[in-house]
Parts: sequence; structure tokens; C-alpha cells
Amino acid sequence: MKGAEMMRNSSRILAGMLLCTALAGCVSFGDKAPTQLLSLSSDARVAPGTTRIGGSGKSITVLPPETPKQLDTVRVPVQVDAVSVAYVKDARWVDSPRQMFQHLLSETIAASGSAIVLDPGQYSADPGRRLLGVLVDFGIDARTNSAIVTYDATLAPVGGQPVQRKRFSASVPVGTIDATGVGNPINQAANKVAAEVAAWVGTTG
Repeated sequence: MKGAEMMRNSSRILAGMLLCTALAGCVSFGDKAPTQLLSLSSDARVAPGTTRIGGSGKSITVLPPETPKQLDTVRVPVQVDAVSVAYVKDARWVDSPRQMFQHLLSETIAASGSAIVLDPGQYSADPGRRLLGVLVDFGIDARTNSAIVTYDATLAPVGGQPVQRKRFSASVPVGTIDATGVGNPINQAANKVAAEVAAWVGTTG
């Protein structure tokens, strides 16, 4: 009996080893995770249960901004001088800057109560205003040791009114330019810009 039990145990162990070997051959666990994964957090939040109702054309659709090539990445750029760009070692955004900034703008505008914010996929539900633009800066300037966020906003109204364009920019001092020191200053600068854009949207027809 003991011999039969040992044989069964050996078979189970061997089967487990073969399964692990098979998984190792077809499953990739990816590269080593970066030291810091960074994200944006909105200072202004829509309270749970908030309901807003608006008439036709009273909504706004926030589109992801366009970005220059150096921001088309999850890495954090550092402007070293007028022509040189480096990236912060071991730091990555959880999503692209354009997607994160769109979500931040949407949340901030919605929380301000100035408009009903629609996702781009919902635009056909109410063809109201559209907010689009270019995220010019979203990173660190080593020359001034500061986080800089710059957004060229374009507001396309309804009813044939003229398109309006305005640049918003904010900078926040950075203590150390490393994976643990850049996230919060960029988040603060992004929230400053988002708040100014929300105020502008609220006073622009």
C-alpha cells in the first residue's frame, strides 16, 4: 500500500511539474515592473448620486487632446535644454497622458456644474459643445526644476457661434527629478490647468 501511495504522489508531483513547464512555455509574465506607476487624481470630484438635467445643446463633449511625439508615451519627459529631452528613470504613467488628461478635464468640468459632460462615444445623444485641443507640455523642465502642464484648448460651440481658443499653463516646483518626486507636482499642475479650463467653459457660451 505504501508503495502504491508513493507512486500516486510521485505522479501528482510529476504532473504539476509538467503543467508548470507547459505554462512557462506559453505564458509571458512581462518585463520587470517599473519602480513607480504614476496616475492623475482629480481635486474636484462629482459626488455620488449627483443628477443633472440639461436641455438640448447644454452638454459638452471632452475629446482626448492631441500630443507631440515626446508625449506619445507612458514615460515621463524631462526637458533638459532647448533641444534635448530625457525621461525619468523607472517611472511610468498607468495610461497615456492624453487619456489621463481627458479624464481629469471631464471630471473637473462635471464637478464644477457648468455643463453636462458626455463621453466622446455619447456625442450623438446631444450634439452640444466640444472641447478639444493640444497637450503641449506634460512633464518636467530641468532648467527651472518644475513640473509644467500646458494645454491649448479649443471650444467649438453650437448654433454657428465662433470657435474659441485659449492657452492654459501651470507650473509647480519639483524637489527631486526622480521616480518618486515627479508624480505629485505634475498632478498638481494638471489640476490647476483643469480648474482654469472648467471656469472658462462655464463662462463661455
